[in-house]
Amino acid sequence: MENSATENSAAEHDASTNDASENDAAEHDASKNENDAGENEQPAPDRSRIRRRVLIAAVAGCAVLGGMLALLPWGPAGTRAAAPPAPGAQALTAVTTGVPAALPDLAVLIDEREAHLRTHPKDAHSWAVLGAAYVERGRRTAEPVNYPKAEKALRTSLKVRARNAEALDGMAALANARRDFRAALTWGEAALQVNRKRWTTYPQLIDAYTGLGEYKAAKRTLDRLLKLRSGPAVQARAAAVYRDRGRREDAAAALSDAAGAAEAPAERAAYLERAGQLAWERGDLDVALRHFQEAVRLDPDQRAALAGQGRTLAALGRTTEALNAYRVALAKQPCPQYALELGELYESLGLGQAARVQYDLLRERAARAAAAGVDEELVLGLFEADHGDVPSAVRRLRTEWRRQPGIAVADALGWALHQAGEDKEALKFARIATDKARGGGVRSAPYVYHRAMIERDLELAGPARRHLQEALRINPHFSPTRVPLATAALEELGEPSVKDVPEMDAQVDAKPRKG
Repeated sequence: MENSATENSAAEHDASTNDASENDAAEHDASKNENDAGENEQPAPDRSRIRRRVLIAAVAGCAVLGGMLALLPWGPAGTRAAAPPAPGAQALTAVTTGVPAALPDLAVLIDEREAHLRTHPKDAHSWAVLGAAYVERGRRTAEPVNYPKAEKALRTSLKVRARNAEALDGMAALANARRDFRAALTWGEAALQVNRKRWTTYPQLIDAYTGLGEYKAAKRTLDRLLKLRSGPAVQARAAAVYRDRGRREDAAAALSDAAGAAEAPAERAAYLERAGQLAWERGDLDVALRHFQEAVRLDPDQRAALAGQGRTLAALGRTTEALNAYRVALAKQPCPQYALELGELYESLGLGQAARVQYDLLRERAARAAAAGVDEELVLGLFEADHGDVPSAVRRLRTEWRRQPGIAVADALGWALHQAGEDKEALKFARIATDKARGGGVRSAPYVYHRAMIERDLELAGPARRHLQEALRINPHFSPTRVPLATAALEELGEPSVKDVPEMDAQVDAKPRKG
């Protein structure tokens, strides 16, 4: 634009100069004729001619001045304000740097890349970008139909260029989105063999290690990532690791920094949603609701934040608003987990038929996801353990544990075994999910509640009482159906008896005294 302004100003200046020269020449000829006619006569000055010359000079000067002004910097701090990037460019930046992208921008990027690839089918980079965009859209919408499209694009990219870290990264992200953590680990390691300094690979490896229960490896991978890169995306990834290790204050601080530094609204909204989830897990309802609401304001397509609003509003007793928030979230992002939460909310309100509708939706969505290669065995196992076929839940979760033994699977399997009456084996898995020594560093009220109920049925009154109190201390609102059961169980256990108190004084008195 600056060059165009300069060229226009120069053209105007040339035109003005030419006009002035032609007028001067005409006036010179007229003057010469007058002198020839009058010889020694001295004519009076022509005022109209002078005014005309002044006007022409002023026009030329304005044109030059306009061109100079167009070249001068302007805006804050003396710099010209940059125009915002086009939607496709914004989404391209997001998907190639591993940050959340806005859904409308993703749609533009996908259309652009598909049109480009129709005429340039050997462009490995564009195939990788297209695959990454489909992964992100599938993750944001919970529509599994995006994942086969993503896989096709990414594998085409690898056919065009085999040693292709960009496409290998995309395959790792796809595997994580499908909850296939072993495959994600394999693809991520392959990407690092091509380029060990490609920082976007490390978050995929962190997710894979976490899903496999390899928390020390996840921490080592985060340390390597922090040496390579800083910024909001890395801070958000660090927050997830801190949360899994029980460092909730560090996680909250990292997410706050990430949200404050994020530039794109969709990215900032994603970090605020995670901050809201963290506040919810510790029972801080007002902070959680504030984060969720701001996330939705920034990005109306942030359906995870809408589901978070539903969860929080239900805990605050604002039931009608909670139901509306869940319904909107499910309309745009039909995630099986949201259907389970909404069904249990209906159940807590005594609306059994409405709950069954949501449970049917959960099964339907899980089946569609499985057809697209997504592993929904964890949510299905939890659902069947509480609301359906308990033996099926045990079978599903045993298989899942063999495939990817993460903390979430340990908790779910322990609970399913408890529901099946296998409490001794159930307690082994509940301990894995809650003991730091076994990897369960995350402070989760549902996990601790599950362990407490297993201990109660094993007549371990002291540990059961302690863990019920801990669950309600971590988050007094963790579930609309489980919190009343936890409170009732705690009342049933009553106060600790004298037998439960260790005789510390007797042990001290038994020691020989000096002197």
